[in-house]
Amino acid sequence: MRNYDLDFLKKFSLVLGFLVVVTLGLILLASHLNGLIPTEVSPQAAQRTQARIAPIGAVYAGATGAAAQAAASASAAAAAASQVAYGGTLDGGVIFGNLCTGCHTSGAGGAPTLDKAHWAARLPQGKDTLHKHAIEGYTGPDGFVMPPKGGNPALTDEQVIATVDWMLANIK
Repeated sequence: MRNYDLDFLKKFSLVLGFLVVVTLGLILLASHLNGLIPTEVSPQAAQRTQARIAPIGAVYAGATGAAAQAAASASAAAAAASQVAYGGTLDGGVIFGNLCTGCHTSGAGGAPTLDKAHWAARLPQGKDTLHKHAIEGYTGPDGFVMPPKGGNPALTDEQVIATVDWMLANIK
């Protein structure tokens, strides 16, 4: 090998070594700068996290706690009252017309219509049993299924009782 070939290889090796050092330096700088940028959290993920870690209840103590507990109780009662079905009406005809008529007019699922023949086996059980089956739900031996509160859990027991009484009064 000649002298100028060795000189070229020496300079070329130095250039390659310099480029490797610069590349490694840029990779380390980019990694460091990327670590400085805070991670972006979507608002939905933050909201789900807050809902998951929120406390379930609260502790009230002393005189100030009693006031806070009374306010919380009043707020809960107002929220529950706003979720009562059909505005809390006790008119069985309104509730029957909006909810019960789907099954008890057509006889779907074995539901008794307002025909006296369909109620012959049920009437001897008494009103209390009919009320209980309407509130808690019932599966009969013939496969008939009455969902609890007619499938609307927002109904109060009094509304269900009023509707059952309306149905019994309107059997033809």
